[in-house]
Amino acid sequence: METIINKPEKLVIRTEISESLANAVRRSISEIPTLAVDEVEIFKNDSALYDEVLAHRIGLVSLKTEKGMSEKTKIDFKLSKKGPCTVYSGDFEGGADIVFKNIPLTILNEDHKLEIVATAKLGKGIVHSKHTPGLCFYRHLTEVKSSPKIDEIVSKSSGLIKPEKKGSKWLADLSDLDLHKIEEIDKEAASDSSELLLIIESFGMMPAKDILTNAIKVLSDNLDDFEDKIK
Repeated sequence: METIINKPEKLVIRTEISESLANAVRRSISEIPTLAVDEVEIFKNDSALYDEVLAHRIGLVSLKTEKGMSEKTKIDFKLSKKGPCTVYSGDFEGGADIVFKNIPLTILNEDHKLEIVATAKLGKGIVHSKHTPGLCFYRHLTEVKSSPKIDEIVSKSSGLIKPEKKGSKWLADLSDLDLHKIEEIDKEAASDSSELLLIIESFGMMPAKDILTNAIKVLSDNLDDFEDKIK
């Protein structure tokens, strides 16, 4: 296994695992507990948005999930604004960090007011997507037969790994356009390799690396639970 990119917002791993395992990790991400606004109490709303629409937008604002948080965690946020202005996610004040503070929530005209109290709790993406900490997807690296015309396409490709020449074949991360060009030259030239690129993109609630480690823990716990039930 090789780490290609390791940033808080993105993790890319090159590995030789089955699609079944990669997909199990992907699905387990929706079971990681994360912090999100669960209750919204609107005392005053003179904006053009209905209360329900505004509450939905607030619920989708990414909040930093700390390791010490538990099912008992409840964090209150308050917002009080008077127009004319644009109300942003960063206008909320509370006990947790708002990841992206410049998300526009609504617009207030002259003398319009907005007064809100919101409560954030831990939850899981399998219950509501607002708790999903990020995206996970995977794809095979491609093996390509070498030829003068194909070599030119592969060598100029700009995938997540640098193309590697192994004997009479290339191993590369090719775009759909590059694959289409290769297939026009030789329909049998390209095939999936045994290696995958596992890619995780964080929504900011936690670093991408923590999403992976937590997803693996969730998967392991689920397998242990399944084993106990079939004994």
